[in-house]
Amino acid sequence: MKSAYELAMERLEKASPSISLTEDQKREIAEVDSVYRAKIAEREVFLKDQIRKAQIAGNSEEAQSLEKQLASEVRRLQDECEAKKEKLRKSFITSL
Repeated sequence: MKSAYELAMERLEKASPSISLTEDQKREIAEVDSVYRAKIAEREVFLKDQIRKAQIAGNSEEAQSLEKQLASEVRRLQDECEAKKEKLRKSFITSL
């Protein structure tokens, strides 16, 4: 007799089957991740420098504005990254 957990896992597998990615597909996803980590790091370095300059100049309003901009840009880039990876995953499924 199967446990409730096993039955639930079977239903889940039927609803959205898991796929095994090839090494090339995994590399493609990792490349997207790498590109976006670099973009995020670039924006962080630039904006953190701007924030530091604003703080040294005593302009706390500008520093706060730049911190919000940094958070917004990091979030946007992370969302873009996830969207690209999801698009890749879907293309892998349709190519099967």
